[in-house]
This record gives sequence, C-alpha cells and structure tokens, in this order.
Amino acid sequence: MIINELSINNRIELLRKEMKKEGLSAYIIPSADPHQSEYVSDHYKSRAYISGFTGSAGLVIITLSESGLWTDGRYFIQAERQLEGSEMVLYKMLEPNVPTYEEWLKTHIKPGEKIGFDQRLFSVNNIKSLKNMINNDKIEFVGDFDLIERIWSNRPNLPMDKVFYHELEYTGLSTFKKINNIRQEMKKKESQVYILSGLNDIGWLFNIRGNDIAFTPVAYSYAIITLQQAILYIHLEKVPADIKMKLEEQNVILKPYEAIFNDIKKLTENASVIYDPAKLNTALYSNIHQSSSIIEHPELVAFMKARMNETEINNLKNCQIKDCVALVKFLCWLDKEVPNGNITEITAADKLESFRKEQPLFIENSFDTIAGYGANAAMMHYKATEATATTLEPRGFFLVDSGGQYYDGTTDITRTIVLGELTDEERHDYTLVLKAHIALNNLIFLYGATGQQLDVIARQPIWQSYMDYKCGTGHSIGYLLGVHEGPGRFRKELIDPVVLEEGMLLTNEPGIYKEDKHGIRIENCIIVKEKISNEFGRFMAFDIISFCPIDLRGIDINMLTSEEKGWLNNYHQQVYEKVSPYLLEDERIWLKSHTKEI
Repeated sequence: MIINELSINNRIELLRKEMKKEGLSAYIIPSADPHQSEYVSDHYKSRAYISGFTGSAGLVIITLSESGLWTDGRYFIQAERQLEGSEMVLYKMLEPNVPTYEEWLKTHIKPGEKIGFDQRLFSVNNIKSLKNMINNDKIEFVGDFDLIERIWSNRPNLPMDKVFYHELEYTGLSTFKKINNIRQEMKKKESQVYILSGLNDIGWLFNIRGNDIAFTPVAYSYAIITLQQAILYIHLEKVPADIKMKLEEQNVILKPYEAIFNDIKKLTENASVIYDPAKLNTALYSNIHQSSSIIEHPELVAFMKARMNETEINNLKNCQIKDCVALVKFLCWLDKEVPNGNITEITAADKLESFRKEQPLFIENSFDTIAGYGANAAMMHYKATEATATTLEPRGFFLVDSGGQYYDGTTDITRTIVLGELTDEERHDYTLVLKAHIALNNLIFLYGATGQQLDVIARQPIWQSYMDYKCGTGHSIGYLLGVHEGPGRFRKELIDPVVLEEGMLLTNEPGIYKEDKHGIRIENCIIVKEKISNEFGRFMAFDIISFCPIDLRGIDINMLTSEEKGWLNNYHQQVYEKVSPYLLEDERIWLKSHTKEI
C-alpha cells in the first residue's frame, strides 16, 4: 500500500536533500523491481511514491531544480490528473517533439556531474542505452543508491507469502523435463551457464507460483541453470516442506534469494554465460566473473513457454469457457440493475469478481478490473476510487476490461456495454472497433510474420476514419502467470519483432479513445494455429477461445460487410452453444437475445 503522507513536492524536496549528500545532480526512478516485472509488489512502487502517479508504466527523473515523469499513451489523461498541483512535468512518450528521458538527461547534465540510480532496478539494456545516449565519459553513473528507502517512512515490507506447486495435470511438463529442454537450447547456443531473473519465466520453469505481486502469481526469485545443476534462489521460508521435496526430487537445488550474488561469481568463472540483457539487472550483471564469455539473447524460457503444449491449451480452453460464463452472468445482471440507478463502477467490478469466484479453480483476478463509464473509459487503464466512482446511467457506454487467474489458465477480455441511448458518433466508433477486431481475427498469414507486420490490419478500418489508438492491438498472456507477457505482441512500433509461432496465446483488442467522450475496446483471446501447409509454405490463422456476446445494440449494421455479419453471426452461435449449458434459465433467455442473428 502506498502511503502518501506528504505532498509530491515535499517528497521531491526530501529526495533532493539525499541527492546533495551523495553529490548527485540527477536521480532516476523507474517502475521496475529487480526482475524487470511489469507489475511490482508494493515494496518496489518507488516511482508511484515519489510522483503520486499510480499507472503501471513510467519513469521519473529528479534533478536539483526540475522533475519529470515519462509515461506512454495509455496513461496521459491519468498522469495529468495525478500530477496536477505538483512541480513535476509530464513528458508524453512517443509524441512529436517530446524527448526521451535519455535525451532529456543529455541536455540537463553537465560534464563532471553524477547521475544516480538503484542498479537493481535497471536492466543491462537500460543502462547501456542511457550511457550510449549521454556519450560523455566525464559524466559519472552511480548505481549504489536506493534513496527512496531513506525518505519513505512506513515503506511496505518485501512479501513473504508461501509458494504453491503447479501440478502436472495443469502444466503438461514436469520441472525436470522443462530444465532438460532448456539445457538442450543452451547447448545449441554453446552456453554453459544460464542466468534467469524474470519471475514469470522462473515460475513456469520450476512449476511454482506465488503471491508476491498482486494479480500475478509469482514469487521473487532468481535461477541459474548449468549443464549439471539447476539452482533456485528464493527466500527459503516461502517454500513449504512438500514443495521443497518435489523440487529436490527433480534435481533442483534451493538456496537463499541473496546467495546468487556470491554464487554468480563462482559459477561464471571461465564459462560461457547466456542471459537476457532486457531482464537481467545491472547489479547481478556486475557480479558475473570477468573471465566469462557473454552471450546476450532474448529469454530462452520465454520463447519456450510462449508455445503452449497440448495440455496447457486444452486446460486454457476450458478455463476460458468458465470465465465467459461468469462474464455473461454479470452482463445479464447488469442489464437488470442499471435502470435502478444504484450501480457504480466499483460495485459493478465487485459483482463481476463475485461471479468469477463461483467458477471452479478460480484463484484471483488477473489484473485490477478496468470499469469505466462514459468519458472515464477514455483512460485506457482507468481505476475508480470510492471518491470518484461514477454511477451508471441507462445511456452511453460502459467499458469493462477484466480477467481471472485459474489453476488451468489466465484470462483477459474486454466488452464495451451499451447501457442505453447512443449518439451517432458513439455508434460509428463502436462499429469501427468491431470491424478492426474482425479484420485481425479473420487474418490468414504466411508463417514468419510478426505481430508488428499484422498490427496494421486491425488499424486499417480505424485509420480510414483518420483515427488511431495509442497502444498496441494485443499482447501475449502467460499460463497462470502475467496477463501481459512477451514475446508475442501486436504493435505498430518496431520493438524486437517476434515471429508468431503455433501455440502462442495473444489478445485481439483494438479500440478508440476520445477524451471527455468515450472509450471503446473489444477484446478476445486468440491462439496461433497452423491452417494449412502446402508447396507455398505454412499458412497460419487464429483460433478464437473467448466466447462472450459482443453488444449488438452498439452496431451500425449498415457499416458492416456481408462477410463481417457472417463472422459475427457464426461467433454468436458458438457463444450460445458453449456458454448456455452453464446458465440459469433467465440467463439463457438473455444470452439468446444477445446472440441473435443480424
């Protein structure tokens, strides 16, 4: 929990006093933890503490006279509101004429000055990029300081919850088998030592899950795999005796979390070492023995776990049906209750969670539900509070983006719900988003294509109306792990292009967001599959696995082609067939009317 006992400006001034003690001219505070996680435990929410901005992505720089926050288009509106009244300036990433934080530092720091940071929170790539941009050997980079620790009274402790084991019936592969598969990949790369620091990767490899980060069932840990040993570094009090025994039976050695800093020097001496420079933190990197030879490569485990096995896929499809049953029950309930005038964004989100809790094998939500009514939905990652929650009215749109963590998978789905009368603009924009969603889902593509190449297909209907959305079109999802994972993604920016492989689980979620008006998003989960292989190559497609009605009341039918109508009718037929057996009679009647043919 973030304790904001001081104003943003007061916290900044306290930090500046600590900077002066260490002779620092600038101090950088990212959103990361030592494992480069997208979401972090409360203990590591330093950037949120110093800035008051609570979005998941961003970076803060404090100098002795200025301060700034850099974040992306998902959070522009939220950041502007949360920084209001403070000295901190918002820098909107990827917008025209907005400098990157590296470019900004280059113009604000002079030769002979020092830039401070906590090297545990920066990856090898982060610091390499920063130093390359500054390109001045007279500017010193000092990574030894966690200055936030000095000023954050009542800082939350590191989490120490027990881990649990993800059994073979869910994973399809034992820890022993997964580690052997990794060793085969290491041999192909001519590597003897593999260092892992990504929590999702470690959780998958060792078949353990935890509760250290809200909505992401991981445990803070590191791992080193050699051709002879597999060592898991974790706070040992987190590992129950039966799980310790299971891991040791599969030749896993357990050691204390901090022991890796000493071990890494010994294990990497005169060895070929492979690691992911986008995930390995600089503190660990600095402990690798100087005699080692380095292989920098995207995370081996990430690519292996992204291609789900048959057991995982079958479990996940069952999981998705359960999740959509919960969502359909919620939509039916919402239609009945909104006219009564007592439903808020928060009570709606709580009710949806209660329906998910009724489903077998449910653990928790997969992220903090985004429930935005009207203009609030224009903030892509909007979070209502008790003070700001809006009451739903029988008009306009209500966007609900939610998901669940189940023993048999992770879900993520968005529906934009029509609560009543719509304007022509709202109906037009809703139909464009639907067209974009259908365009990507219907795509046939030759193997070798990347998400960056395919992203344009989804955007085309929206671009034709001279609009765009400031985020990707989709992302990979973990398996009882992070709801946002690599390596696959749909983005227009060229960021580490990754070939879409059979078995990859992604989302399809185009949208339109208009400040002070509305936000619209339609999201389903899809799995990459091979459609056909012939003399021309392997042709790939997407297998849709989310089955929940798309609100027909928002559509301008005249804007749809006959092929798009056919897709929607076929999809809704599947929704009814797969979900209706699990509903009560009144819910089945509701679903029948909301999946009717158009």
